[in-house]
Amino acid sequence: MGGVESYPLDRLHEEVACIAFYFHWSLEDILNLEHLSRRRWLTEIRKIRNL
Repeated sequence: MGGVESYPLDRLHEEVACIAFYFHWSLEDILNLEHLSRRRWLTEIRKIRNL
C-alpha cells in the first residue's frame, strides 16, 4: 500500500532523550534538527560512550 510512513514516535522519543541527556540541548533545538542530522549526532554519542 502506498502513502507516507511516519517516523516511529517511540524511536523519536529515544533519540531526543539521548541527545538531551548527553548534550543538554533543548527539546526545541533537537526537534528542529533534520532526521539525518539527528541520527548523526546519535552516532557521535555512541562514539563518546565507547571511549
